[in-house]
Amino acid sequence: MLEIAQELKNLLLVATEQAFPDVVNLVKAYGKPLDLHLTIASKPEFGDFQVNGTFTLAKPLGKSPHQIATALLNVLEGNSAFSKLCEKPVVAGPGFINITLKGECLQKEAYKALLDSRLGIPKVSEGGGESQIHSLPIIVDFSSPNIAKDMHVGHLRSTLIGDCLARILEFRGYKVLRLNHVGDWGTQFGMLITHLKEVAPAALTNPDVVDLGDLVTFYREAKSRFDNDPIFQRASREEVVKLQSGELAARQAWQLLCDQSRKEFQTIYDRLNIRLTERGESFYNPYLEDVITALDNLNLLVTDAGARCVFLEGIKGKNDTALPVIIQKSDGGFNYSTTDLAAIRYRFGVIPEGDGANRVIYVTDAGQSNHFAGIFQIARRAGWIPAGGRLEHVPFGLVQGPDGKKLKTRAGDTVRLKDLLDEAVERAAIDLRKRLLDEGRQESETFIEKVAFTIGIAAVKYADLSQNRITNYQFNFDRMLSLNGNTAPYLLYVVVRIAGILRKNDVSINLTSNALCFTEPQEWALLRQILKFDLIIIEVEQELLPNRLCMYLFELSQLFNRFYDQVPVLKATETEIRISRLALCRLTADTLKLGLNLLGIPTLERM
Repeated sequence: MLEIAQELKNLLLVATEQAFPDVVNLVKAYGKPLDLHLTIASKPEFGDFQVNGTFTLAKPLGKSPHQIATALLNVLEGNSAFSKLCEKPVVAGPGFINITLKGECLQKEAYKALLDSRLGIPKVSEGGGESQIHSLPIIVDFSSPNIAKDMHVGHLRSTLIGDCLARILEFRGYKVLRLNHVGDWGTQFGMLITHLKEVAPAALTNPDVVDLGDLVTFYREAKSRFDNDPIFQRASREEVVKLQSGELAARQAWQLLCDQSRKEFQTIYDRLNIRLTERGESFYNPYLEDVITALDNLNLLVTDAGARCVFLEGIKGKNDTALPVIIQKSDGGFNYSTTDLAAIRYRFGVIPEGDGANRVIYVTDAGQSNHFAGIFQIARRAGWIPAGGRLEHVPFGLVQGPDGKKLKTRAGDTVRLKDLLDEAVERAAIDLRKRLLDEGRQESETFIEKVAFTIGIAAVKYADLSQNRITNYQFNFDRMLSLNGNTAPYLLYVVVRIAGILRKNDVSINLTSNALCFTEPQEWALLRQILKFDLIIIEVEQELLPNRLCMYLFELSQLFNRFYDQVPVLKATETEIRISRLALCRLTADTLKLGLNLLGIPTLERM
C-alpha cells in the first residue's frame, strides 16, 4: 500500500492548500515543512489510515484541530481521485481523520501482490535525483567478537539485529557492506603471543599440526600468568612492541591466534546463516596517524596531562567540565577512539581508497552509547561526514536470566553462544519427538534433525528480534519454543498449516484482477494486514527496529488462524469464493515466508 499512501499524502497536501490558501507560508513561518502525518491506523475500527497532522497546523492556522479536519474533509469529498480510492472519511475525536480504502482498491492491490515475487515492496529508486545516493554503500557494523575469546550471548544480539537490518536494506536494493569489526589488535596480544611461544613453539613453524585447544582456556592461562608473574608480564610488554613494529615471529604468532579464532567464529556464523566481511581493528592501523594529523590541522586536539584529546561540546564530565576523548595516550599509543575515527574516515571515503558510504550503522550494546556519541560528534566537527550522510548507533539492551540479571551459567560464567544454540536445538528435538509420539506419527531421523535444528535456531533468533532492541529481555527456552504466543514455532506452524491446505487443494489458483471476491469480515481483516507489509518494511528500514516486523508477522498469523477457523476454504461451495480464499492463503504464506526470511529464519513445509 506504499503507492496508495504516497498518493493519499499528495491529495492531503493539495486539499490543505485548497482549504487554507495561506497554509504554506504560515507553516514555513512556523519553521516546519507541511506534513499531515498520514500513518497506518492504530486500530482496525479506525480504517486503514489515520491523519494526525491537524494538531500541528492548529497553532499556525489559529484554528482547532477539529475545525481543520472538517475543512479538509469538505475538500477531499469533492475530489474524484480521493473518492475513487476511499470511502467517505471521518473526523474522529478532537481532530483525527480516519480513512478507509474501498474494497475494489484493496482487491486490485491483492492481485498485484499475487503476481509479484516481492509482494509489492519496491526497490529504492534506480533513477531520478536520488539515484546517486541510492548507489552508495550502506555499512552495517555488527557482531564484532574479540580474538581468543568465545562468542557469548552479548554477541548474539549484535549479530542477529545487524543481520536482520542488513537483509532488509539488501532486499530494498541498497548495496550493503556487512562489516565485522573484530577485536584483533591491542596490548592483550603481548601476553597471548608470549604464552604461545612458550607452550606451543612448534605452532609458529607448523601451525597446521598444532592444536591450541580451547582458546578461551588458553587466554585465561595467559592472563593468569600476566597477573601473577612479573617476568612474564615484562616479556609480554616487550612482545607488544615487537608486534607493533612488525617483527616476523610476533606477526606469525598473532596471525595464528587470529586464524584459530576465525574458524571458531565461522562455525557459529554458519549455524546462524550469517554473512560477514571481517575488517578488524588491525585493518585501520595504517590510518591512525592521519587521524591525529587531521584533528591537529583543525585545531581540535588539546594536550592534557600528556595525552592528545578532543573536548566534547555539550557533554560534561566530572567537576562540570567538558568531557575529553583521548585520541593519543601520553605514551604515544592509540586506543579504540582513534581506531573508530579512522574507520569513520575510511568508511565515508575521506580516505581516497575508502568505501564512500552514505550511511554507517553501528549495532552494539547500549553501554557503548556514550562512546559513540563522542566519536560521532568529533567526526561531525571534523567535517568527515558527507552532506546527507548518516551516522547511526543502534543500541540494544542485555540478555537476562530468569532472575532479571545478566544471563550467566550456574557457575557464574558468561553463557557461550555455542552452548546456547546447542541447547535450543536439543530442546526442540525433545519437544518434537514427544509431539510425534503423542500424534502417533513416524518420521525419519533426518526429518527430526532438520526440523529440530530449524525450530531451535529460529526460536533463538525470533525471541531476540521480537523484543524492542532498546530494552533488556529475559531469555526463556520454554517460552521461545512454545507453539503458542509470539514465537517462531507459532509462525512456522502457520506456514506449515497453509502448505497443508494448498496441498489438499485440487483447483487451479489462476486469477484475473476481477476474479478476487471477498465477502466475510475475516477475509477483509486478513487482506488489510497483508497489504500493510510494504509500509512495515519501509518503517523498519528507517527506524531500525526489527521487532516491528515481528509484531506484524505475529498479528498476520493470528488473523490467518481466525480467518481459517471461522471461514470455510476447501469446503467453500462456490468455486469463485474458494479460489479467492485459496489465493488469500497463498498470499499469507508468501508474506510470512518473505518476512521470516528477512529476519534470517527459514521456513518448513512440514513440522
